[in-house]
Amino acid sequence: MTNEQKHELTSRRTFAIISHPDAGKTTLTEKLLLLGGTIRSAGTVKAKKSGKYATSDWMEIEKQRGISVTSSVMQFFYRDHHVNIVDTPGHQDFSEDTYRTLTAVDSAVMVIDGTKGIEAQTLKLFKVCRMRGIPILTFINKLDREGREPLELLQEIEEVLGIESYPVTWPIGMGKRFQGTYDRFEKKIEVYRGNEESVFIDFDGENVTEELTKYIDPAVIPSLIDELMLIDEAGNDFSIEKVKNGTLTPVFFGSAIANFGVQSFFNSFLNLTSPPQSRMSSNGEIPIDYPHFSGFVFKIQANMNPAHRDRIAFVRVCSGKFERGMTVTLPRTGRKIKLGQSQQFLASDRETVEEAYPGDIIGLYDSGTYQIGDTIIGGGAMFQFEALPKFPPELFRKVRAKNAMKHKHFDKGMTQLVQEGAVQLYRTPFFGDYILGAVGELQFQVFEYRMKAEYGVDLEFTSMQHNSARWIAKDDVKHIKTDSRAMLVEDLDGNPVLLFENDFVLRTFTDKYPDVKLSTIFEG
Repeated sequence: MTNEQKHELTSRRTFAIISHPDAGKTTLTEKLLLLGGTIRSAGTVKAKKSGKYATSDWMEIEKQRGISVTSSVMQFFYRDHHVNIVDTPGHQDFSEDTYRTLTAVDSAVMVIDGTKGIEAQTLKLFKVCRMRGIPILTFINKLDREGREPLELLQEIEEVLGIESYPVTWPIGMGKRFQGTYDRFEKKIEVYRGNEESVFIDFDGENVTEELTKYIDPAVIPSLIDELMLIDEAGNDFSIEKVKNGTLTPVFFGSAIANFGVQSFFNSFLNLTSPPQSRMSSNGEIPIDYPHFSGFVFKIQANMNPAHRDRIAFVRVCSGKFERGMTVTLPRTGRKIKLGQSQQFLASDRETVEEAYPGDIIGLYDSGTYQIGDTIIGGGAMFQFEALPKFPPELFRKVRAKNAMKHKHFDKGMTQLVQEGAVQLYRTPFFGDYILGAVGELQFQVFEYRMKAEYGVDLEFTSMQHNSARWIAKDDVKHIKTDSRAMLVEDLDGNPVLLFENDFVLRTFTDKYPDVKLSTIFEG
């Protein structure tokens, strides 16, 4: 392997940003893009009347509401690193697409609102990261507002998330009293000066210098020294191994909107995270230096450009080198495909990509060839990467086209949007009714909006009382009795699923059939 090839393999960083709504995720994303020189000015996420929107929000409904609904992929260079960033939806009603995107990244940045602490959506996404052993770095945002005490926030991270924390930076005051942060690694204070550029001052944590008192109120320095001594003595020891296996999260404090603490955070991020690692397949581990190209489809998005009605398969490159025009094999069907149309992204902006390496995310034009979870291979042995997990919806609706004459458009739209992962689709065994499952109410609204806007089909929904889904083994179906409160349906791949009306019905079922295994996540 040449030095150039080694550099290509080690310089990649592919990560997702996860957070609860309004924690500052999209703002942080934009500041990182500014650092990378990808954009010159950040969009105003909520100023809808100004005509400016977040760089990562491209769907029309996102622009109307000022929220991120889909997962956007952005790529840029920073400090000799090739960075792939996935901006996941932060709205409280998001889709399984958010969960599935986390299978394509090597690390995650968890943004926490310093005024609110950990919120429900953050907890859901965090659990998926823990399930996959993804390293997590934490950015506690909005220090320029009055918020909760830093020690209280660290304690909440450890107790609620069950992960050790290590504050890399430490805040000096907050809100109107916010003066900056102390970097425990660099032993420097970054002075907060509003909209002006930060000043960095050397400080060993003990000895007060004249330069320090020039920028930091001398009255707060004794308490800063006490706090630093406390976290040194009572806090967790730093361990890069624990960071890499996802059991310790380095914590940074700052303000994304003021662009304070973002650069020092991202500099540390590059040092604390690893380049792409090997992936498990049906043939065992596939290392990133495996000589042949391989990758998997983790997301499909139709109509990114409504004028062309296109459909893009997002592929995470896992090994080898991708070259535009190469021929690959799709093991699921055995079909050989020439990859002539390949793209990289900055939200809705796209450009042709000629080559890509492990960790990169590329878009392939898809005429209906690919499915989510598909492996593609450029040569050598045939194998398939591990199946992407399915997560259980919490809301269900029966759905049909208002106009029966639109059934062809209805079927096409249903097929494409369900394959994207916008919602999950179930069918009742005997009558074949369509049932949609979603994590949140917004997904039904997005589905309805897109069916109308992109396929010209008006939908009619019928609400259902069911609120949880569990997969069940096919062999167990014949041993159970079901009714309307514990409804037996099939998912898109024909796997049996039970929809339960409430927790009481679920508990009653498990008491009645203790030997029947119910799965909340399907990894078949």
